[in-house]
Amino acid sequence: MENTNTSDVRLAVLIDADNVPPRNVRGMMEEIARYGTPTIKRIYGDFTKPNLAQWKNRLLDYAISPIQQFSYTTGKNATDSAMIIDAMDILYTDRIDGFVLVSSDSDFTKLATRLRESGKIVYGFGEMKTPNAFIAACDRFIYLEIIDQHTDEDEQEKEKAEEKKQTARLKTTVKKDSEKKVEPAKKPAMGKDERGIRKVDRELTKLINSSIRDVEDENGWAFLGEVGNLIVKKQPSFDPRNYGYDKLTTLVKAMGKYHIEMRDTGNPNVKHVYLKIKSR
Repeated sequence: MENTNTSDVRLAVLIDADNVPPRNVRGMMEEIARYGTPTIKRIYGDFTKPNLAQWKNRLLDYAISPIQQFSYTTGKNATDSAMIIDAMDILYTDRIDGFVLVSSDSDFTKLATRLRESGKIVYGFGEMKTPNAFIAACDRFIYLEIIDQHTDEDEQEKEKAEEKKQTARLKTTVKKDSEKKVEPAKKPAMGKDERGIRKVDRELTKLINSSIRDVEDENGWAFLGEVGNLIVKKQPSFDPRNYGYDKLTTLVKAMGKYHIEMRDTGNPNVKHVYLKIKSR
């Protein structure tokens, strides 16, 4: 489902600071790197406001250029206009293959549509509250909550490692009586279903089934790669991670509604996955 040759795909990353939280920027930038090389990285907002202060500490780490946009009037956000104007300038003056629009605001729906009309691929990043109109206008839309979860897991691993180091130091420097401390309650490990922001439901099954029927052969078998690409075209926000699974293969296996067949490709390290609906 992802582009396998991303090194030559030049992306312009435009971030709406007013509608996207600054946490886990690292996870977002790592996700963007899966689709191409971010050659232009800009963030728009009024950074004199206290609520945007957290962004300032993260911009240098990722070479994101801040575009200061003062709020001249109350009401309509002037940041949107600045971001849209820059996007159109980039479209006509820079050799860019695609755009990454990071926002949860429906005001960028027309921009995404216009960029796609010009032959550019558009990736959208935003929270689950993002209106469906903006999601549908993108080639693919990734929920920030999913990125947050994976980033949080990494941070939890770091915290566990740090706790072990601290415990080791205490054992060598503190008496046994003082070592008996009440440890903070740890969050229980989450299963696959609990990690997803959505549950597997009838709508997902209908989406997968219809996509299989669109590309299946005369025997009802469909290549999973083609199915995945078609699903994203039909529903840009689709991502197996939304349901707690890293890959589409593991998702369809867990659903238990499909025959799965691994076919040889001539390369012992690569196999093609085919699936077939169990019941019609």
